[in-house]
Amino acid sequence: MTDCIIIGGGLIGMLSARELKKSGLNVLLLEKGELGKESSWAGGGILSPLHPWRYSHEVSQLASEGHRHYPQFAQELYAESGIDPEYIRCGMLVLNSEQQKEALAWAREWSMNLSIIEGGNKIQTLQPGLAASFDNGLWMPDVAQMRNPRLIKAARGSLDTQNIEYKEHVQVEKLNVVNGKIKGVIANGKTWQADKVLVAGGAWSAEILKPYLQVPDIQPVKGQMVVFKGQPGLLKCILLAENRYLIPRKDGRVLCGSTIEHSGFDKSTSEEVKQDLLHSATEIFPALAQLQIEHHWAGLRPGSPQGVPTIAAHSEIEGLYINAGHYRNGVILGLGSARRIAEIITQ
Repeated sequence: MTDCIIIGGGLIGMLSARELKKSGLNVLLLEKGELGKESSWAGGGILSPLHPWRYSHEVSQLASEGHRHYPQFAQELYAESGIDPEYIRCGMLVLNSEQQKEALAWAREWSMNLSIIEGGNKIQTLQPGLAASFDNGLWMPDVAQMRNPRLIKAARGSLDTQNIEYKEHVQVEKLNVVNGKIKGVIANGKTWQADKVLVAGGAWSAEILKPYLQVPDIQPVKGQMVVFKGQPGLLKCILLAENRYLIPRKDGRVLCGSTIEHSGFDKSTSEEVKQDLLHSATEIFPALAQLQIEHHWAGLRPGSPQGVPTIAAHSEIEGLYINAGHYRNGVILGLGSARRIAEIITQ
């Protein structure tokens, strides 16, 4: 018998399934498309919030769990799936930041390695080829990254190894609620029974919960990205200039992202945005102007107020739980939020 049905097979749903399985629950994961092919696949995989000192204590706490546990977790996924998620501790350089005091205070509170780099020559030594307009930075050498598509494939392989059942192309139409208690879901015209249901539907989570009083404030926020085909070693670290970032991959590719667009569930891309991303990328790292843009895509993030996810039992329906709304930080916050919701569900 299924103890808990998870609605949503993105990274958050898959990580939650692993934690619930560890806690002894028999889990069924239902995904309307293919596992992990929405925002989990589309993101950059930086294992840190952008400008982390701007976030709340709750977000920093979840991120801190991710920083501590991702190195071991990446090894576990590799061992279980045979797929390397490419955990790389390449560091992140935040360029021309005007929040040095805030950043240093945050780093002290959360025991993060952060230093101020002053002067164009020192910046160029750390990352040769940077645009001359950058003369200071905040250097965080312990920030790592994972390659989202490989992370998703590894997580899926882990589900297989751990005998966690999942079904793709199963659209949940409604929750099955009787006298204020969850009894399962109705999906693809069929009733699926369970005494516990976890909504981990990313940007679609609020849609699933619309008929009920407690609906989390989660809205789709589109982000467009491009990737350049380069050579290994061209870019050494993650570069962040306000809301634009460059991420070097192991094979030499360089990602540039990302936009913030409030356009509902529209995932289309535009040539105008592509050119804007190209302009931003070359303003940060001019050598990218010589490279070909290999791919341009968009994903829908689960936007939430201040980027704080909802990780809680539903106040109205017994047996219903929510783990959604991670906005731009699903990867770094995912481990902590999965462990937290598993504790709540298993009491």
